[in-house]
Amino acid sequence: MTTKTTYFATTARGFEEMLKSELEQITDAQCKIAQGGVHFTTDQTGVYKALLHSRLASRILLPLLQTKIFSDSDLYASIVSYQWADLFDPRDTFFVDFNGTNQEIRHTQFGAMRVKDGIVDYFERKGFARPTVDKINPDVRIHVYLDRENLVVSLDLSGDALHIRGYREDTGKAPLRETLAAAIILRSGWKKGTVLVDPMCGSGTLLIEAAQMQANIAPQINRQKWGFYAWKGHSQALWKHVFDQAVELQKNSEISPLANFYGFDLDHRVLAKAQQNAENAGVAHLIQWQQGDVAALKNPFPEQIGTVVCNPPYGERLGTTPALIALYSVFGQRLKQQFAGWNASIFSGEPELLNCLRLRSARQFKAKNGPLDCVQKNYFISDRAVEQKTDLVFEQTAHAGKDVAQDFANRLAKNIKKMEKWAKQQGIDAYRLYDADLPEYNLAVDRYADHIVVQEYAAPKNIDENKARQRLLDAVSATLYVTGVETNKLVLKVRQKQKGTNQYEKLANKGDYFYVNEYGAKLWVNLTDYLDTGLFLDHRLTRKMVGTMAKGKTFLNLFAYTGSATIHAALNGAKSTTTVDMSNTYLNWAEQNLELNNLSLRHNRLFQADCLQWLAECRERFELIFVDPPTFSNSKRMENSWDVQRDHIELLKQLKRILTNDGTIVFSNNKRGFKMDFEGLAQLGLNAENISHKTLPLDFERNPHIHNCWIITHQKEQL
Repeated sequence: MTTKTTYFATTARGFEEMLKSELEQITDAQCKIAQGGVHFTTDQTGVYKALLHSRLASRILLPLLQTKIFSDSDLYASIVSYQWADLFDPRDTFFVDFNGTNQEIRHTQFGAMRVKDGIVDYFERKGFARPTVDKINPDVRIHVYLDRENLVVSLDLSGDALHIRGYREDTGKAPLRETLAAAIILRSGWKKGTVLVDPMCGSGTLLIEAAQMQANIAPQINRQKWGFYAWKGHSQALWKHVFDQAVELQKNSEISPLANFYGFDLDHRVLAKAQQNAENAGVAHLIQWQQGDVAALKNPFPEQIGTVVCNPPYGERLGTTPALIALYSVFGQRLKQQFAGWNASIFSGEPELLNCLRLRSARQFKAKNGPLDCVQKNYFISDRAVEQKTDLVFEQTAHAGKDVAQDFANRLAKNIKKMEKWAKQQGIDAYRLYDADLPEYNLAVDRYADHIVVQEYAAPKNIDENKARQRLLDAVSATLYVTGVETNKLVLKVRQKQKGTNQYEKLANKGDYFYVNEYGAKLWVNLTDYLDTGLFLDHRLTRKMVGTMAKGKTFLNLFAYTGSATIHAALNGAKSTTTVDMSNTYLNWAEQNLELNNLSLRHNRLFQADCLQWLAECRERFELIFVDPPTFSNSKRMENSWDVQRDHIELLKQLKRILTNDGTIVFSNNKRGFKMDFEGLAQLGLNAENISHKTLPLDFERNPHIHNCWIITHQKEQL
């Protein structure tokens, strides 16, 4: 009678039921599901088959010791009393994997150390040589799991984790584990002998796993070292028998190979890696590879019905996804156009991106890819999807008879028609196209030459986060289509109320600068590296007015940002300009703006300083001063905090001191509800005229409170 033993196969959470079915097919074992794995009872031949053939198991363990412990001394006593000499030779190297903690053993490293001490001390007490620990390539792996007081000690028969098949030399970015790839294939509904297409195959793992299934290639057939090689219970004869059977099964499958696998990828270098991986896996003859963009995807087997399986790229930050939104939208369109009647199974870490496919899923599964919560959705691509047409302005977003982002797309198209002609007449190519015109799409869309910036305003707390996110994805998809902008020239930003120095927060370091035209001035912008772009579009008319006023005058630009007002003043013939800002980054930006417009630093000076401190120490006088201070600042480089409502009179008091008798201050700020202190102004001997409505550009008419602007002069009787 063959002796049977209970083993434990670990797997990723959510795959336990699939692993149970697989083990039953491989071994005829009695199986019982547990969290994170499956207990299965079989003989030694059965466990060898499981090790060689399982595509879903992460490790297969032989339990050695199960007991309760309440302290580290209990742990040590349990380990040192076990008969380790019956398991492996002290000349073999070993390593301890320790998982879990309790109130007494709070660190896995400490637990592993106590287990290691117990094993070593056991051999020394028995008079054997002290065995050596090898963290890299041990002969024996001891797996320890601690759940509160329950301790399970096992021999890891796998050695290296079973997702390591040995065929991947170079995986590229964000590879799928082979076990996860196998699970995706098994859940996709694909059947052996039918066509399988991966339109974004990367290093080819999905196709290779499926091709090995079709060719009956055991996933571990090429593994060079196993965790059971040093196990004293290992039977080489049984192992050879199981291995030889796997080799024979593979040979029989090679008699009539079916090359039903097709992989596309845009990157030829990644495809070369995929081809090499397929060669290593023994399935190169089954898979065809082709370089190609998913936007031009064509069905390589139009006469057959098959399955599309894919793990498209996805980003963790919403700000990185405009191109991904376009990618998924285009992918969905190509599926409908090219694969009618097929099944599709798409795996992604962002369920919202899957909504951009505009396909109705038949089934969905949850899974983990490392730390990421992912979802796999299966679709049937109806023949009717190809025939569906719409005359709406944004036909690409038609979905199940409902208009997706239709109102937004129509409004954006209407605004573009109006604004493009106006902007050309004005001589500007940076302007706003849409500004929360519709309550459901609470965002702004700005054009910067051939680029588009979509800024999402923070949604109210009573709006469901997922609903708001989906609307944003829909709006971005619509913007890409309506504007025709290239996906790499659309930038998405989440816009929130900023405090202090947050407006200067660095987001990236791409260094993607280009210039835009504004009434004859050329101004550098950067759409990706900062919350702001380097140019406040709502101040466009203010800058133009300041430029006209500056002709023949000495001009000061305080809180200058990137110096755009200075450029207008200098180009319009200012006698001299002085530009002051606390940020060295923005002063360098201003210098580049001067250079771009062929304006020398001889008559256009730049000062990096705390603006309030610089003003207090200034001994010059100016005929025209433009000041656009922040609403609030508590920068560490300032002596005190700044609040424009609280402190504007003190600021104007200092500005009056350096203003010539016939001089003018243009004072602006963006604080909603700002109230000018007329009484304080009168005490200073200053007049103020509100010109906010005169400085509001056409593209900001929907938002009259975006800024306020004032002309401030000396009272005549004070001259």
